[in-house]
Amino acid sequence: MQRKVIIAGGGTGGHIFPAIAIANALKKIQPDTNILFVGAAGKMEMEKVPQAGYPIEGLEIAGFNRSNIFKNILLPFKIWKSLRRAKAILRNFQPDVVVGVGGYASFPMLNRAQKDGIPTLIQEQNSFAGKTNKILGKKARKICVAYDGMDKFFPADKLVLTGNPVRNNISQSAVTREDAVQHFGLSPLKQTIFAVGGSLGAKSINEGLQPLLKTIADKDIQLIWQTGKPYYETAKAAAAPYESHIKVYDFINVMDFAYKAADVVLSRAGALAIAELCVVKKPVIFVPYPFAAEDHQTSNAMNLVNKHAGLIIKDSDVTGQLESVLFSLLQNKALMEQLENNIGKLGNPNADMVIAKQVLEII
Repeated sequence: MQRKVIIAGGGTGGHIFPAIAIANALKKIQPDTNILFVGAAGKMEMEKVPQAGYPIEGLEIAGFNRSNIFKNILLPFKIWKSLRRAKAILRNFQPDVVVGVGGYASFPMLNRAQKDGIPTLIQEQNSFAGKTNKILGKKARKICVAYDGMDKFFPADKLVLTGNPVRNNISQSAVTREDAVQHFGLSPLKQTIFAVGGSLGAKSINEGLQPLLKTIADKDIQLIWQTGKPYYETAKAAAAPYESHIKVYDFINVMDFAYKAADVVLSRAGALAIAELCVVKKPVIFVPYPFAAEDHQTSNAMNLVNKHAGLIIKDSDVTGQLESVLFSLLQNKALMEQLENNIGKLGNPNADMVIAKQVLEII
């Protein structure tokens, strides 16, 4: 009998790519599974999901705007409208289960499904659960989590520790370090930093690195620098005198190459970034984005820091601390090995398959 699954959520790559990984795993286990995605109209899932080969429906939904409260005037209407649309989607598609991966579309779809008696599963990616998932968790059949200690947010008997899904091109990459450094035009004999602040870049990381470019080149260290589009031209101009040591990109599509080339990674602390870093086993300095909901990036990072699986610099301290923390780490091989070993213990390259099996078990 053909299974029907709705996967709801999105908004950022951190929600979309794990969702697609779960869908691919479902298809691998049960090829005739009929999967429909539901996202927020106008968000990146409306483009990325069809590119991955899946149909998607869009809801007119947005989150609470903390910076401009006047933009929230239409929010109650949008929620009401999205709940009505969710009801119509459920009636037309008749899913066996609805999976929520976080993001704006998760709440209306899971809320409506739970009212209609349709089983739901939540994939909570962060170590600090958001308000909507805590509400939805009370009626969810199962909650797949990536961190221990999540029983402070959810009923303990519903929790399944699965880890976060990682894209196959990273978890199953066969690229060698020699291939990777050659791809970026670098030397395999020199230490390499990979700095990444997410698809749009990270202001503090970019501004913290710029004054260090000369020192990086003088120390014969290499840097692969993903700046995001807003900072790209500034970074490109600043790095021009050191082009043999510093390679600047607004966005890197071949993340497996960048990870493989790196000796140390400088990164934000989103759930997807952490899941990838655990799988590729790299020493990492986290600079959590301080304005994420419930400051969950700091919570994510500290979960690893407390296990001696990463280092942390507060966003506001990057300018004063990055130089000493970064170069001290590169000179401390014992610490690099400790971080690498400890972060590797936390990775689960098969998280997508584990979650997919939980979804099918509910059905």
